[in-house]
Amino acid sequence: MSASARPARGRLAPPSWRDPRLLIGIVLIAASVAGVVSLVRAADSTAPVYMAVRELPAGTVLDQEDLVVAHVRVDAGTYVGATEQPWGQVLTRPVGVGELVPAGALSSVDAYDARPVAVRTTRPVAQGIGPGSIVDVWVTVVDEDGQPSSRLVGEQLAVDAVEADDAAFAGSGAQTVYVIVPQDRMEAFLDALAVDGDLSVVGLAG
Repeated sequence: MSASARPARGRLAPPSWRDPRLLIGIVLIAASVAGVVSLVRAADSTAPVYMAVRELPAGTVLDQEDLVVAHVRVDAGTYVGATEQPWGQVLTRPVGVGELVPAGALSSVDAYDARPVAVRTTRPVAQGIGPGSIVDVWVTVVDEDGQPSSRLVGEQLAVDAVEADDAAFAGSGAQTVYVIVPQDRMEAFLDALAVDGDLSVVGLAG
């Protein structure tokens, strides 16, 4: 056999489109591209929601000068979206400047009947409790045997304001916390405050 007739050694045939290795490679590349696209979309998945441009106390009737649109990453339905029209509705809890408006913090004017009530505590409230915080109110009384007993008298109330001690009570540790109380809970709450006992305002975790 002549040299020219010898079969060439070391030559590789081009892969066929039916080659499993080629198909697996295409699938892996496609999956990688899809993953990158999903990550980019997730990183840019912001939603337009309303944010307060000033301190808005509970009972504020909203108008367009109170809010601006902010694009943030939040769960759908958590805050009032920019596609909604909250104008003319009432805030049922305070919203601070730069704070997003919670979806559950709006009421119609006709339905809103809550009022702020002053709660004078016998000890300082926890650091971080302020306008917009959600708190519980407890009263502690001491029986004839000197045994204290505490009970919950106000549950999940929004704080409207917190006042520090004035000069007359300086050093006592007492503070006045104004909480927003719905009308249907007002009588029972006021009756509880009239009891001769120590009042405590307790913030809720988170």
